[in-house]
Amino acid sequence: MSRDRDHALPEPPSRRTLLLGAAAAGALAAAPALPGTAAAAPAGRPQPAPFVNPLVRNRADPHIHRHTDGFYYFTATVPEYDRLVLRRSRTLAGLATAAESVLWRAHPTGPMGAHIWAPELHRIGGTWYLYFASAPAEDVWAIRIWVLKNAHPDPFRGTWVERGQLRTAWETFALDATTFSHRGRRYLAWAQHEPGTDSNTGLFLSEMANPWTLKGPQVRLSTPEYDWECIGFKVNEGPYVLQRNGRLFMTYSAGATDSHYCVGLLTADARAGLLDPGSWSKSPVPVFTSNDTTRQYGPGHNCFTVAEDGRTDVLVYHARQYKDIVGDPLNDPNRHTRVQRLGWKADGTPDFGIPVADTAPLRG
Repeated sequence: MSRDRDHALPEPPSRRTLLLGAAAAGALAAAPALPGTAAAAPAGRPQPAPFVNPLVRNRADPHIHRHTDGFYYFTATVPEYDRLVLRRSRTLAGLATAAESVLWRAHPTGPMGAHIWAPELHRIGGTWYLYFASAPAEDVWAIRIWVLKNAHPDPFRGTWVERGQLRTAWETFALDATTFSHRGRRYLAWAQHEPGTDSNTGLFLSEMANPWTLKGPQVRLSTPEYDWECIGFKVNEGPYVLQRNGRLFMTYSAGATDSHYCVGLLTADARAGLLDPGSWSKSPVPVFTSNDTTRQYGPGHNCFTVAEDGRTDVLVYHARQYKDIVGDPLNDPNRHTRVQRLGWKADGTPDFGIPVADTAPLRG
């Protein structure tokens, strides 16, 4: 999530959430303070509330957008893969119990009829857009990127209009679109199978002519090459961009969607040409992985937001609470949305740490 004008934050709301348990507070306090900032928020500014995990159960591929109206908007993949849902809350913790509305349902036949995956909600030019992946009901693996549009200021109201398929250079398996702006230009990053390669998906980037049309060229930023990217499937997917400290950090997920699922990282200088693949460096090791100590498995498909204080970076992702899965992991519904503080190293690069353990239940 960028802090540019498209993602400018308002003064955080004054209402504070109640503390929800010492374990959650410990998870928040464990991460180091951001470089160049004090550990405590200025007087009169809300402190970030403790995080309780899982935040939202049975919701994978989470996306949280903190809008200028002071609300957090949450959408994610539902286990039935058949609809797009939305919640909102003044606090991150409040998303756990916020009412959930169905904004759109899969078509019974034809395009957008199956595998409704990985929605992201973005506000662009005063209009709401939902990017998601779907396939025809009759050909469920012919997955492509689609866009919905709503001109109403409140995304729970108005009409969600189908803008159609977001066309890329190839008619191949494509999903996990995300958009961001940088230095006055808007970009789309996504995952797609490249014809003539043996990888399932790589990561691609293109400038946008408008929120549902690519301007081109379409460039490849990454393909699976390390062992940890090729376990089960050769996959790079779920890109998301965070702009900090003069750099762009693009996270992505790799490998099969079981306990081997993990997060990789690409980095570019903010002054570099983003459509030059040479501008991006790739970490040879994953930056966020399963952890036996905290019993969190397959962390991935992350995004970023900020806490209620408006300055504490927050990592949002999904993970399971067990390693062993019977059958296809995609049929297992227990990928839960989680949040934790994102730390920063002295060199200005993100410190992901490890996926935190479940929060201890409250005791009266």
